[in-house]
Amino acid sequence: MYVMGMTVAADRHAEIVRALQAGEVVTVAELARALRTSEVTVRRDLAELEHAGVLRRVRGGAVSSMLRGEGLPFAMRELERGEVKARIAAAAVSLIADGESVVLDSGTTGLAAAHALSSRRVTVVPLAVNSLAVLATAARVSLLLPGGTVRTGELSLVGPMAEQNLSTLRFDTMLLTCCGFSAHRGVTAYDLQDAAVKRAAMSASTRTIAMVDSSKFARTAMAVVCQTSAIDIVVTDTDAPHDAVAALRAEGIEVHRV
Repeated sequence: MYVMGMTVAADRHAEIVRALQAGEVVTVAELARALRTSEVTVRRDLAELEHAGVLRRVRGGAVSSMLRGEGLPFAMRELERGEVKARIAAAAVSLIADGESVVLDSGTTGLAAAHALSSRRVTVVPLAVNSLAVLATAARVSLLLPGGTVRTGELSLVGPMAEQNLSTLRFDTMLLTCCGFSAHRGVTAYDLQDAAVKRAAMSASTRTIAMVDSSKFARTAMAVVCQTSAIDIVVTDTDAPHDAVAALRAEGIEVHRV
């Protein structure tokens, strides 16, 4: 159940993050004017965002705590485009047949896909602890755990154990998420270990479905996961750039816009 105050707070937090990304320094007075709220409310928002690791409060405002090229914490990404990610995840899951074996990637869209998969008769290998928690009580889902090291904050499973275990198995479909997506630069991730696990999962899968919200088309992260030619299907939203969609289709990649 969503409460109006929660939605408004999430919107304010997202706007503050955008302001930090644009200028790296924000003041309480500027934010209060831009958000049309009180300085008391802004200070409370800044305290919550500081606790999430997004910023550091200074006298009269805040500065970004994010390194250049670093991704936002999971808790903050959950606030961004949640409805769009849920729609993309549901559309991607609809392409999976009952009885399939599925590797489910980590990330916020991966978590949305876990909810969509929870009513399906499938075997799922979740690459994140939060997706495991969603699927653990799903009566029709068979769970297979890849092992590995849990990344703090992200709750994704990474490391040699996860990579090795994935390499000894074969799956029907990999549901891939990403930090950056480009027809020319490929699929990218902020974390090197995360990228390595994604590659291992793709290599073990017959096909790969990439779940990509349109904001990812404008980003490139440090670690290359794969070129887009390694992907079979892309599920994105209607705001995806037309030239990027055309380039993908020219490669023979099936694109669904939802």
